[in-house]
Amino acid sequence: MPKYLFKVKLTVDGLKGLLEEGGTARREVVERLVQSMGGRLESAYWALGEEDFYLTADLPGNTSAAALGLVTSAAGGVRTNTVALLTAEEVDEAVHQEVDYRAPGA
Repeated sequence: MPKYLFKVKLTVDGLKGLLEEGGTARREVVERLVQSMGGRLESAYWALGEEDFYLTADLPGNTSAAALGLVTSAAGGVRTNTVALLTAEEVDEAVHQEVDYRAPGA
């Protein structure tokens, strides 16, 4: 199952919700969301820095990852940035693919 990294920035409303409910409760909401999509939450970390929350999840595919980001962002509490993660074996497969490409100026 494909793995994704979600980088999450809380909005003002999201910060208010976090202050009211706490980090554990919000992580549990995320875990139920991922499970409802047929996935598995691998990790969830609150952070100091540009993003407030990082999570990695196994999801059925890109459309599930897109849906997760769209639905949560549309609710107004967060803004998400989704990264598809590749295993070493997937990179090996990519390295061996035939690609017809010419660099600019070549």
